[in-house]
Amino acid sequence: MLALPLVPRTAQAGQGLVEYGLILVLVVIVAIASLTFFGATVSGMLSTIGSSV
Repeated sequence: MLALPLVPRTAQAGQGLVEYGLILVLVVIVAIASLTFFGATVSGMLSTIGSSV
């Protein structure tokens, strides 16, 4: 018989889940930073567009 390695598959699935979580955290940080820097400008542009309609 062939000997199968005793590596749990849940460790690999957990690693993928952690990587997706880190990517999601990075996207959220970038979104918050961009809203912080460009929030007032975008708000002014939307106000101008809203008042012209």
